[in-house]
Amino acid sequence: MNKYIFIATVTFSAIAAGCGADSNPGRAYMPDMTYSRAYETYAPTTDLEKEGVFYNRKPVPGTVARGEDVEFTFNLTHDSVGYAQSAQLKNPLDSAGAKIDMKEAERLYLVNCGICHGAKLDGNGPLFNGGEGPYTAAPKDFTAADMKALPAGTMFYSVTYGKGQMGSYASQISPKQRWEIIKFIKSKQGVGASGTGAAADSSAKGAEASVAADATAKK
Repeated sequence: MNKYIFIATVTFSAIAAGCGADSNPGRAYMPDMTYSRAYETYAPTTDLEKEGVFYNRKPVPGTVARGEDVEFTFNLTHDSVGYAQSAQLKNPLDSAGAKIDMKEAERLYLVNCGICHGAKLDGNGPLFNGGEGPYTAAPKDFTAADMKALPAGTMFYSVTYGKGQMGSYASQISPKQRWEIIKFIKSKQGVGASGTGAAADSSAKGAEASVAADATAKK
């Protein structure tokens, strides 16, 4: 019996010693994780910059949101080169077996685009209203020949980064929803599945030629 009392006493003493006033746990195997430099999302970044820490509140390039399909990822750069390359992008929803609810696609268009581009895709939404609305700049008319010729990938690029007076919709509409909206627009335009044709190919080549001309001019 005395042996068991002795063992219990030693064990209790060891536990008590480990939970003593000394809070130093000793050497940390991975100090960056043990002592995290956690930072609030909307806190000022000036202090971090002084410490040489880069933090722009944006996800790492190429990051795929949780629940988002990899096939809808988009990594083209926001510059003239990325814009020219976007003409080669194909709508993932054009692939065999892809399912799309055109009614939902239409709803997404009306909610996010119709207020400017109009329910009839004619560029005469409530915000323009024939020039009598609060926006004086006429939105693009999707029924026009140049918009029918615009490749689906370039449309996706414009919705993602913004174009002209239109801002980016990347934070409001997921990549899949953007492709669904473009699928709806192309279907109303009477354009084929790929959203491209001879005119679109010509437009893409023109964009590439423009990029090449810019690069030559800078030399």
